[in-house]
Amino acid sequence: MDWITVTGYLAALCSVTAFTPQAWKIIKTRDTSSISALMYGINVLGFAVWLTYGILRNDWALIITNVLILALSAFILLMTLLPRARKDAVANALDPTPSSTQRSVGPTALVDPKVKRSK
Repeated sequence: MDWITVTGYLAALCSVTAFTPQAWKIIKTRDTSSISALMYGINVLGFAVWLTYGILRNDWALIITNVLILALSAFILLMTLLPRARKDAVANALDPTPSSTQRSVGPTALVDPKVKRSK
């Protein structure tokens, strides 16, 4: 394997890794309030075009990278657009134990340990 190919796969690894923390944070917190749906919509479209380009060139570094990034960014976009109940259902299916930073409302809300509750 030559250095150009290694560089391509390293770039792919960095690109995929960059989206993973955001997707995981959404699963754990169920919060997408600060995410721009327009930005992720444009990203999804861009990654779909890059994937098409990679397929047309038969370039596996581009294909693998853009399949993974397209999946992660499409997931983030979907979670941004879903209503709260559906977002919670998807996140619960992927991780049934949300983190303590979840700010849900209703019967699934977590109690903030800093807040004293009267009986």
